[in-house]
Amino acid sequence: MTMTPSLARDAHRRIIGMILEGALKPGDALQEAHLGEALGMSRTPVREAIKRIESEGLAVTDGRFTRVRQLGAAEIEEIFFLRLELEPACARAAAAAPPADLVRLEASVTALMQEGPAENDDVQWHVDSDLHETIARAAGNRTVAEVIAGLHRQTCVFDHTQVPERFLRGCREHLEILAAIRSGNGAAAEAAMSRHLSRARDAILARLHQIKIQPRHPS
Repeated sequence: MTMTPSLARDAHRRIIGMILEGALKPGDALQEAHLGEALGMSRTPVREAIKRIESEGLAVTDGRFTRVRQLGAAEIEEIFFLRLELEPACARAAAAAPPADLVRLEASVTALMQEGPAENDDVQWHVDSDLHETIARAAGNRTVAEVIAGLHRQTCVFDHTQVPERFLRGCREHLEILAAIRSGNGAAAEAAMSRHLSRARDAILARLHQIKIQPRHPS
């Protein structure tokens, strides 16, 4: 039986929700059979979801098991400290020689705003990742681009399902960054990227704080 990608995406979102909301705690094993039963799914989409969750940094292999790891405010601060050091400089550099696919990026962001995010669709993640990675590559430093891509993956779980208020705001900020790059205004591109990343960081930290103070249901 062929697995549809939407099943793996659904499993991913639901397991992420369980981790962030405390149903799955740091150190808990992500077991395919147990999670599949809880989610009403076969093991195959759950297995794919677990692999992706590990690549995003919310789980780690420990011997025969893949276990949940803590993603706290301090780590988010560290990730965004690095992104704020690297990405605004990349945006400034990109403005000196705007990449050829700016039109494609702008069209992708505009279409995303018009259509809205789908619950079981990764379009938002792909558009966001494409934009940040394209700008990083345009700066001409492959190593920096790879570092930025890795840092981006570690916070991509905080999408419209976790911080819905950031969806349209983030899209508008993306268009602002692209407009500044298109105009060749390096200072404006740098400032727009800094604002975008700072607001994203603050929204994620607020979400983590909200999760932390929410009362847990007794087990």
